[in-house]
Amino acid sequence: MTVIKQEDLIQSVADALQYISYYHPKDFIDAVHQAYEREESKAAKDAMAQILINSRMCAMGKRPICQDTGIVTVFLNIGMDVKFEGDMSVEDMCNEGVRRAYTHPDNVLRASVLADPDGKRANTKDNTPAIIHMKLVPGNTVDVHVAAKGGGSEAKSKFAMLNPSDSIVDWVLEQVPKMGAGWCPPGMLGIGIGGTAEKAMQIAKEALLEPVNIQELQARGAETRAEELRLELYEKVNKLGIGAQGLGGLTTVLDIKVADYPTHAANKPVAIIPNCAATRHTHFELDGTGPASLKAPKLEDWPEISWEVGDSVRRVNLDTVTPEDVKDWQPGETVLLSGKMLTGRDAAHKRMVDMISKGEELPVDLKGRFIYYVGPVDPVREEVVGPAGPTTATRMDKFTRTVLEETGLLGMIGKAERGPIAIDAIRDNEAVYLMAVGGAAYLVSQAIKGAKVVGFDDLGMEAIYEFEVEDMPVTVAVDSKGESVHKTGPQEWFARINATEV
Repeated sequence: MTVIKQEDLIQSVADALQYISYYHPKDFIDAVHQAYEREESKAAKDAMAQILINSRMCAMGKRPICQDTGIVTVFLNIGMDVKFEGDMSVEDMCNEGVRRAYTHPDNVLRASVLADPDGKRANTKDNTPAIIHMKLVPGNTVDVHVAAKGGGSEAKSKFAMLNPSDSIVDWVLEQVPKMGAGWCPPGMLGIGIGGTAEKAMQIAKEALLEPVNIQELQARGAETRAEELRLELYEKVNKLGIGAQGLGGLTTVLDIKVADYPTHAANKPVAIIPNCAATRHTHFELDGTGPASLKAPKLEDWPEISWEVGDSVRRVNLDTVTPEDVKDWQPGETVLLSGKMLTGRDAAHKRMVDMISKGEELPVDLKGRFIYYVGPVDPVREEVVGPAGPTTATRMDKFTRTVLEETGLLGMIGKAERGPIAIDAIRDNEAVYLMAVGGAAYLVSQAIKGAKVVGFDDLGMEAIYEFEVEDMPVTVAVDSKGESVHKTGPQEWFARINATEV
């Protein structure tokens, strides 16, 4: 009988969550680097360069890869010859580990979990509770996988109950373009097939814990139907030309994982869960000898990538930019922003729109200004702000027309594409939408030289801040005429990729 002390599981979970907040898995970094080396799309290559540079910086500085430090999932295989020593349930031990990790003073992680999800949506303040799956298995150890999943990629999960004769490949190829770029490609897709609805979703997520090894599978060939699907979908999804950050390019997925489970004769449940460019997971085993020891990777595991914007890049002073100025900005163009910008995301936008409808004065004047869709991590030590990468812009689409027309806002900054209603509003108001790279939060934060809350301070990380930035890199994603690079880029690269196959 192995005795596992309560404290050992708690501390191991806490240590693992800190570890994955700033260390990418090595297989993931290698895969992104390989994709970067072969990428031919300049916009996609630049995005991957920022992801790689950000990852190396986070490993050095031990700060989060992404400002969205995720909702925690813990998978435990508990040996039947194990006894826990303590007075807490296993779920409570795991949640105490999450609590310690997310409130660690040296590396505060953003608390994103809200209770009463269709009501008050009150932040639990410590990112608890986690999603916990347990199995009782033969053995005398506790095997644990810990993952932290960002909301942007989780939001793009898909599920369908297909007919037994339906094609899974056709369904996946139909769904991936609908997912847009909000899941921050390049990443992985976990596909779960069979079981019941909830089982398909669970095995899809578990599949994402496996290492990136599609090249090994290509070399040896498929031995099962699941492996055949991996190979076929890896090739066909990348031929869609969606590319890094949805900008168009050769690599959309780094790997595809397929897990299956027996199912009812009348059903074919299928789930897709994407993992983003902030892939975060690790594994440890407890054998009764103490908490887990996670070995830090070597700095040389990261490639040394330089990202140069060039002398021709457009530099913009946000304090003096005018509506006339933005009319010259071209889709896909790199812009370096300096000056003062505001921030605001879902909760702030909803409150502003409600205030506008009531004729109330907003806490800040938005006329002629730019707003950044971000919920930053709290700063530590000498930082003015913690990692501050963009959030998914489409969530603000329904507010866009009202905000542009009623306040005179000139520009917005976020990640991924905008939907038709937002693009129409941008065109009609001759505004502009800029894209920052998702998965490069720490790199972006280095451009922020000052930060203060200027509105809705009760909203925590969703409050309105004023950032002072210097040379913050962004891409023109929707110009003042309503042309979107997230439409033109993938269309161009889909045509290029498939033309070479003829």
